[in-house]
Amino acid sequence: MRRFLPDSFTLMLVTTVIIASLLPAQGMFATYFGYATDCAIALLFFLHGARLSRDVVIAGILHWRLHLTILLVTYAIFPLLGLGAGFIPQTILKPELYAGLLYLCVLPSTVQSSIAFTSIAGGNVPAAICSASASNLFGMFLTPLLVGLLMTTSGSAGFSLDALETILLQLLAPFILGQLLEPWIGGWVRGRKKLLMPVDRGSILMVVYLAFSESVNEGLWHTFSVTDIGVVIVIDGLLLALVLCITMFGSRLLGFNKEDEITITFCGSKKSLASGVPMAGAIFAGQSIGAIVLPLMLFHQIQLMTCAVIAQKYAAKRAARQQADAVTAAA
Repeated sequence: MRRFLPDSFTLMLVTTVIIASLLPAQGMFATYFGYATDCAIALLFFLHGARLSRDVVIAGILHWRLHLTILLVTYAIFPLLGLGAGFIPQTILKPELYAGLLYLCVLPSTVQSSIAFTSIAGGNVPAAICSASASNLFGMFLTPLLVGLLMTTSGSAGFSLDALETILLQLLAPFILGQLLEPWIGGWVRGRKKLLMPVDRGSILMVVYLAFSESVNEGLWHTFSVTDIGVVIVIDGLLLALVLCITMFGSRLLGFNKEDEITITFCGSKKSLASGVPMAGAIFAGQSIGAIVLPLMLFHQIQLMTCAVIAQKYAAKRAARQQADAVTAAA
């Protein structure tokens, strides 16, 4: 039963939204809090760069078919499904929430949870590390480009050169600096996950608080009803179910072994809250992004609960196969 309960970070996200709804940042406090948030995001991406081992990247590049499959799901199939959601009438799915859903579909995969679930299920962990990391690296370029292409086409706010400059300076430059310093500080950073976790989670919570503060000040909760939120939850769930089926059965049709199937399933079906929220602040600078990140926040919890169940089922089947093989060998 515990696997269906929200994790501690999700509870913190919900608490942050409640605080922003009751006590939104305003005036000079909002201005200085925004500066602090920018610094926290830069530090977050610096640490992402420092954590990414070059040895892992080099070792994983050789498995190009697996990585190409995951990238195609992440940056082609997901966006196509997002465009398909555009046929849902606006009376059911409001345009602002559809923009957030479309933004969700062009984001990179998660890193930590993709690797964790791949490991639990008995998949190809080195390939998962390389693929999830590559997804986030490519996402710094592909996500803004896809936002400009798809969201402009769909009538939503597109991408601007100012947003590109913000991403280069605030996200990519710290990431590259972290990669340059990785030979000297990478081991230290990777060995202190618990110590540095507040930077990861804290920066996301800061962006969420600032985003929802701005949206609440502009009347976010007067715009969307409980029914609207329920519609997004249902669509998020259907979207995840479709991609899980595509990755799971598609990898089998393509001839991948069970370990690679697990890696493709978990790395290809996920979307990164850690990258998506900061990038939303850069791409949609000057706009209200509360509605943009809302579908992503809901999808985050749905994917964690669903993939936890699937990972346990994969692990149970793997254990059963190993036990059967052991009995056969003993006989």
